[in-house]
Amino acid sequence: MMSLVIIGLLVLAIAVGVVAYFAGTRRTAGGGSPDGSGAEPRLEEFGFYPFAVDTDGHVAFNDEAFDEAVLHFLQHRNQRAARELIVIGEQNLVRDTFPSEALGRYKELYQTYDGDAVVSDNALFLENYMRIVNQIGRSFPNTGIEILLHNLVNPSRSLVAIENADVTGRTVGAGATNLVLDLKTRRQRGEDKVNYELNIGSRQFKCTTIPIFRPDYGLVGAICINIDTRFLRDDVMQNVDHLEAFFDNLLRTDFQLDENILSKDEYRNALNGKRHFLDEAIRTGGGAKERRLAAILFSDIVGFTAIMGEDEATGLEILDANAKIHRQVFADRRGRLLRELGDGMLASFTSVSNAVATAQDIQRAVADDGRFQVRIGIHLGEVIHADGDVHGDGVNIASRIEAETPPGGIGVSAVVYDNIKNKEGFNATLLGERQLKNVAEPMTLYTIDG
Repeated sequence: MMSLVIIGLLVLAIAVGVVAYFAGTRRTAGGGSPDGSGAEPRLEEFGFYPFAVDTDGHVAFNDEAFDEAVLHFLQHRNQRAARELIVIGEQNLVRDTFPSEALGRYKELYQTYDGDAVVSDNALFLENYMRIVNQIGRSFPNTGIEILLHNLVNPSRSLVAIENADVTGRTVGAGATNLVLDLKTRRQRGEDKVNYELNIGSRQFKCTTIPIFRPDYGLVGAICINIDTRFLRDDVMQNVDHLEAFFDNLLRTDFQLDENILSKDEYRNALNGKRHFLDEAIRTGGGAKERRLAAILFSDIVGFTAIMGEDEATGLEILDANAKIHRQVFADRRGRLLRELGDGMLASFTSVSNAVATAQDIQRAVADDGRFQVRIGIHLGEVIHADGDVHGDGVNIASRIEAETPPGGIGVSAVVYDNIKNKEGFNATLLGERQLKNVAEPMTLYTIDG
């Protein structure tokens, strides 16, 4: 079932990207630069282009270069570059952050080059995108899929269209002040469309962001698709009635057409009994699997069965407190919560040091609570995502290491230790060689100090 969900969501994401791209292309075709000449230099061709890239590849706004650009275009007319500068000024909230003298110059530039027309022209440009967002969003009601449009020329009130807004609770007029620099950084890295995971408390989302660029203004907007991961995994996939309702909403139509959209070969296959594009792969058991190398963290409450036996109410309070601690630290450290197993937590990290730092944060928070202890095991290995579940040697070994770790401790494998032993903030003590259950060869384990 999960494969079908993923396929549907991928189709949606791809469709939005393609349609949005061509909508923007048609809106700008034949338009040229704002003043129609197309001959004036672009802002980025000048030495005072108001963005800089740091050593980590992050793009940052440079207010001194921006003010230099304002002065230049007040003295040397350039309709094309000045209007792009106005877009950047509005995006970076110059009106709220610049000192009075520099702000006065910017307001003069805004007036000289008719900044109101720039802002309204961009709102008009994004109207096609608003219709796309509205119509696609209305095609998938009650599916946990939110689609929205940001007008990034007005980042403090950037959200101009949204469908299925119950997913995040946002409304038209909400802001996105960090999105401009983030998307510019992504483009610097060659990532014009990005898929990413967000963990916010107990909520988890798969997000796709597609930036919108105009030839003469640069970045002016973004379409975002936010998918409520927990809704799909914890609710839809666990309840047959909800799963049926989800697909009813996903596959809802208004009427039936008598039209052939298949290629000649696929049309022939359909007449011969092929039912869908993955028909043969599914018949032969060729389900999709995702494999990735990750630092795996497994955590468990010490003696939880005994705690529940003594006082069930207290046990449930501890279970809830433990879950909140883990989810919060995972969100702060950008860990990916893979599975909750009663009083156990399984998570993955792209960085070994981040996984160990997460374990240290969890142990400190648990110690501050004072009502219980946890053991944590960490291993670097392969995780396999298949059929909505996770497994693999990395998962199994991390859980075995946890069982060998003293209460309140953090146990790690030798490969994890080798990755952190020369890094500041990590000290370890040799635990020794252990024969782990269902692991052929003995493994050397360490405990993290502090």
